[in-house]
Amino acid sequence: MSYAQQVKSLPWTRGVKVLECDLNGVVAVEKPAGTLSHPNRKGDKGRALLDAGYDEKQQAYLIGGDEENALVYLLNRLDSATSGVVLLSLNKPAADSVLDAFKQKKVKKIYQALVFGFRPGGSPVWRDKLSVRKAEGGVRAGVGGGLHAETKLVKAEGFPGPLAVSRLTLMPVTGRTHQLRIQTSKRNMPIVGDRTYGDFSRNKVAAKNGLKRLCLHCVKTEFEYKLAHRFFRFSAQSKCPF
Repeated sequence: MSYAQQVKSLPWTRGVKVLECDLNGVVAVEKPAGTLSHPNRKGDKGRALLDAGYDEKQQAYLIGGDEENALVYLLNRLDSATSGVVLLSLNKPAADSVLDAFKQKKVKKIYQALVFGFRPGGSPVWRDKLSVRKAEGGVRAGVGGGLHAETKLVKAEGFPGPLAVSRLTLMPVTGRTHQLRIQTSKRNMPIVGDRTYGDFSRNKVAAKNGLKRLCLHCVKTEFEYKLAHRFFRFSAQSKCPF
């Protein structure tokens, strides 16, 4: 059975869409907002990308057993509230190669965010020092710490109207926890629907206008990886839903 056929037979949960699958078993899917990248506890089964068990040590879903050929490796994560491109692999050597590309910062990811307000001008590169701490129900990031965070502002377009929102196209250079959410908030451009770092009063107004989710979406992921002495290019795109 080819990798493409295997991908079609996997127990994807509701709303998960397969975007790409290459000849080495590297897969890109579109994760809906509210879906977990992987289950965190027993009660999460059915709420993640695949309706299957998950091995945290191997960072892989267990499909029909614990044999290596029954593992689907998770290569990156998105917050539950964030939607867009997530990578997986049905092939352990390919998974290791892609993870190495992540470590070497060779994976290009593009996000779009709907934010309140807009400040024209300023630096197209955002550099901050962040901190991350455990909190009840998850983790929290903050400004001021030892973690370097860098993001490139690729494009910004404002939309006139009562909400006064803008769509930002962002390319994170680093991958810190909640990086885009805290960096936009620091610049007085909180992401619409962000219940942790956002503008709660304006979120209520946005919800009345139909924007009831965190408006952050990974629209594109591309990279090159090496396998069996050959280089392969991979690219996947997902249309922004807001």
